[in-house]
Amino acid sequence: MTIIDRYLLGSFAKSLAICFLSLTGLYLVIDAFSNLDEFLLYSERGGGIFRVLAEYYGARILAFFDLTSSVLALIAAIFTLTWLQRHNEMTALLAAGIPKSRLIRPLIGGVLAVSLLAIANREIVIPQFQDRLTRNAQDWYGDHGQSLEGRRDHETQIFMEGRSTFANESRILAPRFRLPPGLRQFGKQIVAANAYYQAPQEGRPGGYLFRDVDQPRDIGQLPSVGWQGKTMVFSPCDTLWLAPNECFVVSNVTFAQLKGGRSWQRFSSTVELASGLRNPSLQYGVDIRMAIHERIVRPCLDMALIFLGLPLVLHRENRNFFIAIGSCVMLVIVFFLVVIACHGLGRQYLLTPAFSAWLPLAIFVPLAAILSGPLSE
Repeated sequence: MTIIDRYLLGSFAKSLAICFLSLTGLYLVIDAFSNLDEFLLYSERGGGIFRVLAEYYGARILAFFDLTSSVLALIAAIFTLTWLQRHNEMTALLAAGIPKSRLIRPLIGGVLAVSLLAIANREIVIPQFQDRLTRNAQDWYGDHGQSLEGRRDHETQIFMEGRSTFANESRILAPRFRLPPGLRQFGKQIVAANAYYQAPQEGRPGGYLFRDVDQPRDIGQLPSVGWQGKTMVFSPCDTLWLAPNECFVVSNVTFAQLKGGRSWQRFSSTVELASGLRNPSLQYGVDIRMAIHERIVRPCLDMALIFLGLPLVLHRENRNFFIAIGSCVMLVIVFFLVVIACHGLGRQYLLTPAFSAWLPLAIFVPLAAILSGPLSE
């Protein structure tokens, strides 16, 4: 690595840090003051307001970086080149016989490093904070009921609904699980005061433990039922680990998947999304398939964006930083409008999920190659 490479990478890193800290600080100030009353209330049992803020916004800063990484990298690269032009350093370097393609090489490496960091953040770090990210400031400790939208378990054909969910206990208040005809020995539905999700354990499947069962009233006298050699509903009549007024409904739909909706998809890794796609209990539509393809395409789109943005600075020896940033903003707006439009066509079933996710790449890569072609001369 030459002195020029280190100088350009240093300027790029400083610009990236300044932009990220500025936008993050703006986001924190606006959001924190909007929810200040809730944070003051939580501070009484959370060890102080600064600890509550750190726990709440720590994971959200990671999600914010994932959302803005491509734009931040573009702004940092454009700012670095504009700074060189404004102080006549670009002229000196070009006069020394250094081509433009050599100058942008370390910046492309920096953008690639940011893209790889965003991938690691999205696939490894963020999924570990999925539970925190799906809670809002009004229900940070998960002890406030959240409305539950009913969902069908497509493997057992049981329709699961309830009054509300409580994330701190993985609990459903007033659950009502409607049973298919094959399980009608228990009646049309199972109703209880509460149901608790339990992950699979040794010798036990995953599912929901119903306590204080109201329907059927004779739950203690009914045998466990199922089909195809699998028990779907365990009864205390022949299950030793159930209390007299309890039952257990087997389901591969986890509590996070039941209550999370689109937020679960957003903060899950690609491996988890693919696993959910293969889960027979979950029949995700076009959204989950598009999300997987979008994850694969996104690093390539990030690189295409930088090759679209750099010619805005280098083709027109523009020394005005604000004009360069304005051009960058217009580019980003057009870029993401096209991406959103393509994804919208996929969600409306006008295009296949794979084609709608890859279409922006097919549009922007040739355009980026044409615009950045003179840079290699």
